[in-house]
Amino acid sequence: MLFSLENISEAAQWFWSVTGDHSVVAFHGQMGAGKTTFIKALCTIKGITDVVTSPSFSLINEYRLPDGGSIFHIDLYRIRDEEEARQAGIEDVLYSGSVGLVEWPEKAPGIFPPDTLEVYLDVIPDGSRRIKLESTSEV
Repeated sequence: MLFSLENISEAAQWFWSVTGDHSVVAFHGQMGAGKTTFIKALCTIKGITDVVTSPSFSLINEYRLPDGGSIFHIDLYRIRDEEEARQAGIEDVLYSGSVGLVEWPEKAPGIFPPDTLEVYLDVIPDGSRRIKLESTSEV
């Protein structure tokens, strides 16, 4: 699917409609591909009214859903390896059953549940973004 800032809400709505039962979503893409911007749109669609920011320094941000549940926004950019991610408690969050939206998952690939949805964001020459989903489960 292609999207731009003008139709990011529609792309986010589509995304939630096709993710199925995946609670952990790993977002891959180069710096500036729009991972955080897309995650902000995903949170907005779910009714989150908190300010959604990149957890680059805190590693994990928790956003409260209207029903009382949570979405965890995780950024592994500053993580060195899987052991550091485990020590930071990231693996615990990924296996908690709550929704986890993770940027830079390639920094600690061994900590993810087997049914993690892999999402690839690419910048297209016209400035729009292409989103591609890959999973071991049906999407």
